[in-house]
Amino acid sequence: MEKKISVLYVDDEENNLISFKATFRLKYKVYTALSGAEAIQLVKEKPVDVIITDQRMPKMTGVEFLEEIIKVNPEPMRILLTGYADLNAVVEAVNKGKIFHYLSKPWSEAELEETIDRAYEVYNERKTIKETFSKLETTNEQLEFLLRQKLLS
Repeated sequence: MEKKISVLYVDDEENNLISFKATFRLKYKVYTALSGAEAIQLVKEKPVDVIITDQRMPKMTGVEFLEEIIKVNPEPMRILLTGYADLNAVVEAVNKGKIFHYLSKPWSEAELEETIDRAYEVYNERKTIKETFSKLETTNEQLEFLLRQKLLS
């Protein structure tokens, strides 16, 4: 069986979290958080592949949250949702929060699902590249060691 993609959805409106979970719980492993602070704690405790956050939240905006998440764990793919045509937030999110994608609220189920799936593909590719690079580094170190042994004998 394929591993379920783990998705964290952050929104200060509980109804949006309930709706998201009801829509996607069968396809993805869904985590939800009502605030950036709660979400940061969750990312420290659980493996998350894709993070979706609302922009307009009290205390910490979506962009501020995404900036903080990069310090905690830069690997999950980041998607920003906003209900306002807030171009500045989108530009800021791309530049500071290094988002993968931007969607406007209310979200379309099909568009959001497609975006999560594409984000996970990129996430997986990056992981594979990192693992391959790590294996190459190890092999290179072993070859250098063998070469030094040969030169010394």
